[in-house]
Formats: sequence, C-alpha cells, structure tokens
Amino acid sequence: MNRLPEEYVRSVTILLLLVVTLAAAGDGSRPRPVPLVESYLVEGRLADGESALSAKLHEQPGDDQLRFSLGVVRFLRAIERLGQSLHRYGLQSDIGQKLGIPILRLPVPANAAPEPIIYEDSRRILQGWIDDLRRAEATLAGIRDEGVKLSIPFGLVRLDLDGDGEASDAERLLIVYSQLNRGVAGMLRQSPEFKVSLDAADAHWLRGYCHLLMGMSDFVLAYDQKDQFERTARLFYPKAETPYSFLDTKGDEAEIVDLVVAIHMLRWPLREPSRLQDALGHLRAMVAESRESWRRILDEWDDDREWIPSPRQTGVVPNVKITQDMVDQWQLFLDEVDGLLAGRKLLGHWRVSDGRGINLRRVFAEPTDFDLVLWIQGSAAAPYLEQGDVSGREVWDRLQRVFRGEFIGFAVWFN
Repeated sequence: MNRLPEEYVRSVTILLLLVVTLAAAGDGSRPRPVPLVESYLVEGRLADGESALSAKLHEQPGDDQLRFSLGVVRFLRAIERLGQSLHRYGLQSDIGQKLGIPILRLPVPANAAPEPIIYEDSRRILQGWIDDLRRAEATLAGIRDEGVKLSIPFGLVRLDLDGDGEASDAERLLIVYSQLNRGVAGMLRQSPEFKVSLDAADAHWLRGYCHLLMGMSDFVLAYDQKDQFERTARLFYPKAETPYSFLDTKGDEAEIVDLVVAIHMLRWPLREPSRLQDALGHLRAMVAESRESWRRILDEWDDDREWIPSPRQTGVVPNVKITQDMVDQWQLFLDEVDGLLAGRKLLGHWRVSDGRGINLRRVFAEPTDFDLVLWIQGSAAAPYLEQGDVSGREVWDRLQRVFRGEFIGFAVWFN
C-alpha cells in the first residue's frame, strides 16, 4: 500500500493543530452573548437589568458584550426615569408636541393625581436626565472589542414610564417612538418585533446621541427660565405652583394666549455660563462619534438587520436606501458643523449681507442672556459677527437635494 508523503502528513498535522488551537482560543477569548438582557428589555424590568448586568460586569470587567448590554440598558433606563419624573407631575405632553419641545413632548401616560411642581423641580428633572445619560455614555465608552453585537427586538422593548412597576403594551418603546415620529408607524405594521442587530458602530452612534441630548440639556440649564415657567407652566403641569395660579386655564382661548406667552417669554437670563462650555464639548463629541460610527459602518461586510446600513447593506428601516452620495454629503456636513463649532467657519444670518457671519464658538464661550426674538431679528448676533469663511446656503441646498428634501429627518436618524 502506498504511504502518504511525510511532508504532506506533517503539513496536515500542523494545520489541524492550528485549527484546534484557534477554535479553543476563540471559545475563551470572545465574550459570550448575554441571554438575560433581552428578557429584561421585553419584560420592562430595566432597573433589574441594570443591577444584574452591572454586577456581572463587576465580576467580568473584560467582557465588552456585557458592557454593551449594560450601556444600552442604561440609555433606555435614562428615558424611563425621565418619563417617570414627568409623569409624577402630570406632564401634558400634547402641548409639548404642538410646540416641538424635545423633552416635554415625551408621551408619558396620563396621571390622575399629579404632584405639585415648582421651577426648581423642573431643573432637577433635567439634571437627573443628564446624569443618567452620562452614566450610559461612560459605559459605552469602555467598549474596546470591535466584534460586539446585540440583537434587540426593538418593537417589544417596554418602559415603565409611569413608575407603577408594570410596563404595559402602551409603554412599548416603538409605540412611544412612533408617537414622536409618525413616519415609523408603518414599521409596527410590517414587523411587530422589529428586531435590530446593534454592533460596535451603533455603540458610537448611541454615544453620539447621549452627547447631543446632554448638550441640549446643558444649554437649557445654562439659563434661568423661572419667569417663563411661572407664567406658562400650567400649560404642561396641572398643579404647577406659581404666583399666577389664579389664572383660569380652561378653554381654547386661554391655551392659545398661553402658547403665545410661552414664545414671548423665550428671554432667559444667563445663570450657569460654564454649562455652555459643556454643551459645546458635547456637540463636538457628537460630531466625532458620528465620524467614528460611519467609519465602522463603511468597514462592515455583513448584512445583519442593520440599524444604519452602508450603501452595500440593507437596513431594517423599510423602503429606505442609503446611497454613497448620501454618505459623502453627510461627511461634508460633519466637516461643516465641526468648523462652525470650532469657529473656523462662520454661520450666516438672513439679515447680514456685508460678508460677516456669526462665530458660533464664541456664542458658547462668551455667552450673554438669551432672547430668541432678538436672534431671529438679528441684533443679538452683533457681538459675535466677524469677517471670515461664512457657511453658505449652497451647502444646505445641496444636502436637501441629495437627501430628496428630507435632510432633517435623515440627520435625526444618522446623528
């Protein structure tokens, strides 16, 4: 009988040993999925999930799969805790939706017995929101493993927004989201589970959103809205304690007048100027996270229920195709925003035509009282006008053209 050549036997033996070694290493070095996280999300037990995952991560600090799970749970927990705080005081979010106010439009369940609220309570709610987001972002920032992946049935995730210890069907995350964005209602009909696979790129996307929301909140807390709150808080909170509680709030006429006053009172004295530096830092970090997220998206070769797909992938959002032109223009948009935030580029104003623009960095670094009407009118921009490279309208027109007139919607999605 012919014998196999000795060199061939040796090569096959080495190859088999190599395969066995790599398989063994892969079994121990790769973090295992955490099956518990889905049950916590679907059952609406986010507080329990945060405690359990935190304890596990303390025992296994090198497990980035655990860290990713905990970061996602903490982000959702931040939304849940915000909803519970607003529900406690009986937020009437329909008014917030009419005005497009980001936090006050969160659709929390109705509260038949709300507690009284004063202005300082509203600031504490916002600070608690920032603290929760900071905790979530810090958790996600610790991820080093580029292979992390988390499959989430987004349509089945529940939040306990009223704090009653039960997460009802009406408190499903996708239903809440669809009330904020009517465009996703079709996703509920097509796929009740709406399963999404989040990966390392999405971890950076979520960090970017944390920075955006913290930046917006720090901007608000930098100013004092007490006068506006006391004159209009009854629009949002039925038991707001103010010097003007004698005013009758019933009827459409009263609501219309109060809405006008709410806009009229967008004149906020500066209270904590250092928060504007924090807000600027968060906005610049948001741009950096978006860049990193897209770098990773474009490096991906799989196609697994992508939340934000590359041009060669198919995303979970139906009937939306991302083109390379969109990606290229988004990168140019990030360059434009970063230039504005750094003061390298200037923001144009519709009433300034002498070649000058607003140095947005100085608006944050050298703040004064905020008056929305004066900013629209233009006189509030006077201290920040400079000669330089003004961001022209052609940039925004090009973005609208490439994104088929829906750039704002894509920007909210892309972050």
